[in-house]
Amino acid sequence: MSLQDIINGKKEWRAHVSRVKALPKDYQIVYKELQKYLFKVGPVELSEGTGLFSGIVDLFEEGAAMGKGVLEVTGSDVAAFCEDLIKDSNTYADLYQESTQQAMHKVMKKVTDDK
Repeated sequence: MSLQDIINGKKEWRAHVSRVKALPKDYQIVYKELQKYLFKVGPVELSEGTGLFSGIVDLFEEGAAMGKGVLEVTGSDVAAFCEDLIKDSNTYADLYQESTQQAMHKVMKKVTDDK
């Protein structure tokens, strides 16, 4: 990653944050909770730009423009909304589970081969 890529990434993120700040307050609150949730359990692709988050902001901007409340857009279970967004994505939890299983299989193979 070059210095220019880092600068461009920061510019992209700042523009994204400006869009979030322009949302109605209830949308901002739910967005921040979505962001926290996705940073904890979210897909590996989150480290590759603002794609997923920009899509959420697009959806929120559209909902706000139509005069909908944020929970009309996400549903009352915001965590389920997040899970639905990432259901087909590889998460850090998935990667950890895979690496743990591989390590266990490696140890078990060594134990059975030593007999």
